[in-house]
Amino acid sequence: MPMNRHAKIAAIQMVSTPDPAENCRSAERLVAEAAQQGAELVVLPEYWPVMGLLEDDKMAIAEPLNDGPLQQCMADMARRHGIWLVGGTLPLVSHEAGKVLNTTLVYNPAGERVQRYDKIHLFSFTKGEETYNESRTITHGEEVSTFDAPFGKVGLSICYDLRFPELYRAMGECALIVVPAAFTHTTGAAHWEILLRARAIENQCYVLAAAQGGRHQNGRHTWGHSMLIDPWGQMQSVLPEGEGVVLGTIELDRIAQVRQSLPALQHRTM
Repeated sequence: MPMNRHAKIAAIQMVSTPDPAENCRSAERLVAEAAQQGAELVVLPEYWPVMGLLEDDKMAIAEPLNDGPLQQCMADMARRHGIWLVGGTLPLVSHEAGKVLNTTLVYNPAGERVQRYDKIHLFSFTKGEETYNESRTITHGEEVSTFDAPFGKVGLSICYDLRFPELYRAMGECALIVVPAAFTHTTGAAHWEILLRARAIENQCYVLAAAQGGRHQNGRHTWGHSMLIDPWGQMQSVLPEGEGVVLGTIELDRIAQVRQSLPALQHRTM
């Protein structure tokens, strides 16, 4: 099958609540909107099924792999709209008691799960009364993960992974890197855009980031600014705050032009 030279892709931005059923309905509505606009690949944000009132709330909805209403919701969305769905993240059952895995699952247009990525780098941050420590409730992943879409290889990463460029080098040459995220307002305002643009520039590929974006019922304020960055580091589309869809086009000829004019990937010596 010949490779698609261009494809419409979309990031979904949400302001998720503590209610998984409500979040699933919101995701279904926004994914349908993206598909109606022609998106062939759609990315959900990190923690799309739940932003709990307490950090431990995600334990109650953690699912075994290939079993549960959240996974069924994603498979149904992919199949119903005939799209590739990168399912943001959901909590999966971990081998460690009292913890979950923060996992991205990828579904093809037939609704079949084709890839999985467990978040490797776990966020920790303290500033005044604002404090986070994901390792308290999450088991870190260990394996780099990519998959092949009709337009080329797609690299999977999640939120805090964005600060570790060696992860993206380990993916090899990708056409697209996706970043489901729930960046805090504090760290997002300081670093979100510059990190996304850096990853696009150094890997000479598109970067599509799907974020949580707003004030949640648990009091947390996420940065939003879901966006699509091209291989030259230029922003193609952005949604600052609130729920919605960021839509853009991936052009393989644009990737080839950037890599030919500045063959930095070929100049690597280590």
